Amino acid sequence: QVQLVESGGGLAQAGGSLRLSCAASGTFASINAMGWYRQAPGKQRELVASTTSGGTTNYADSVEGRFTISRDNAKNTVYLQMNSLKPEDTAVYYCNADIILRSWSTISRDYWGQGTQVTVSS
Repeated sequence: QVQLVESGGGLAQAGGSLRLSCAASGTFASINAMGWYRQAPGKQRELVASTTSGGTTNYADSVEGRFTISRDNAKNTVYLQMNSLKPEDTAVYYCNADIILRSWSTISRDYWGQGTQVTVSS
């Protein structure tokens, strides 16, 4: 079994910063891409940022220049540094990881964290 556990959410003022963390635990061989998604009430879940195992990153236009995704492969952890927060960043943020369970296989599975609330006040 694999679990993704998120932390770091909370309340911030507009212009403030938060850092989200997501640690993968359990039995698995390796992790491919990891990313952060968010979902506001009544809205569809959207990609915020993602990173490959090699460090290539991708950002939503709405957060590029403000958010930074990074990962520590030794800790099986991905981070999202959120700066210059805006009220429209308010959402539940979900960690996502594409994980290979067995070392002899290239087949991967998609896993999700439980979500962490980020609220930005104006």
